[in-house]
Amino acid sequence: QVQLVESGGGLVQPGGSLRLSCAASRNIFSIYSMGWYRQAPGKQRELVAVFTSAGNTNYADSVKGRFTISRDNARNTVYLQMNSLKPEDTAVYYCNLRGRPTVVAAVMDAWGQGTLVTVSS
Repeated sequence: QVQLVESGGGLVQPGGSLRLSCAASRNIFSIYSMGWYRQAPGKQRELVAVFTSAGNTNYADSVKGRFTISRDNARNTVYLQMNSLKPEDTAVYYCNLRGRPTVVAAVMDAWGQGTLVTVSS
């Protein structure tokens, strides 16, 4: 069982910045992808930014140039630096990890509990 613990959400004014963190509770044998999704009220959950198994990054068009995903492999942690925040970035942000915890384990899809980001003046 892998748990993802998120932190860093909060209230910020338009144009401000926040940094989200997501730490996995254990080492993972093979990570297929790890990153961030968000869900705004009344909308479906959408991809924000993610690392792929090849080490590439994918970003939603709406956050390109403003958000940056990074990681610390030694700490099993990913970060999301969010700059130039807009009211439309308001959402619950979820960390996701898809991978195989051990060499014999099945592929799992783990989600964090979510952290609320509110962009408002």
